[in-house]
Order: sequence, then C-alpha cells, then structure tokens
Amino acid sequence: QVQLVESGGGLVQAGGSLRLSCAASGRTFSIYSMGWFRQVQGKAREFVAGISRSGDSTYYADSVKGRFTISRDNAKNTVYLQMNSLKPEDTAVYYCAQPGVARIFPPSKYDYWGRGTQVTVSS
Repeated sequence: QVQLVESGGGLVQAGGSLRLSCAASGRTFSIYSMGWFRQVQGKAREFVAGISRSGDSTYYADSVKGRFTISRDNAKNTVYLQMNSLKPEDTAVYYCAQPGVARIFPPSKYDYWGRGTQVTVSS
C-alpha cells in the first residue's frame, strides 16, 4: 500500500529556513504528481505547493510564493519542500500527499496522505 513519511520539521526562528522531506513507497513514484499541504489545529487543511511527476511544473499558494520551493528526486522516491524566510503564520503541521490517479497535473484531488511533520516558527 502507499506510504508517505514526512520528516524535517522542527522549531525555527522567524526568517529562518527548513527543508521538509517526504519519502514515498508502495507504487511507482515517478508517474504521480505530489503535493504539500498544511494544517493549523482547528482550521481546514490548506494547499501549499504541487509538483508534476517529472518536476518540470510546479505551483504554489500565494502565501508561500517566492519563499517556498517544491522539488522531487524520482530516483529516491522523495519530494521536498524548501522553506525560506519563514514567518510565524507558517506554523502548522505539514503533510505530503499523492493523488490516486497517475499522469495528471494538477490533480483534482489527493488520495494518500502522510502523518505530517510539525513546523513551528517563533517570532
């Protein structure tokens, strides 16, 4: 079955950087687009960034554009989220996600989710 495991979260001061990783297993990674989402307790999960299966196309939420970069390494079955110039409002649990349908970008929905990694940005 599909497994997505996030890592790299932690506590950082405002203006700092973190790099999140998501290791995928269970099916052919390179034929699926990938996404990152985040959720603050008590609020709805929100989209952060998405990447096509080859990595050639990406798209971002307006709130992170210019600060975050999504990338992937298909040889390592891993997707990354480089987060720079972090702000306290970026504090959330970050999840990676994979759609159920291959070869579509952007996907209409994501079907598989990791357990998340906590990112806390102090002011």
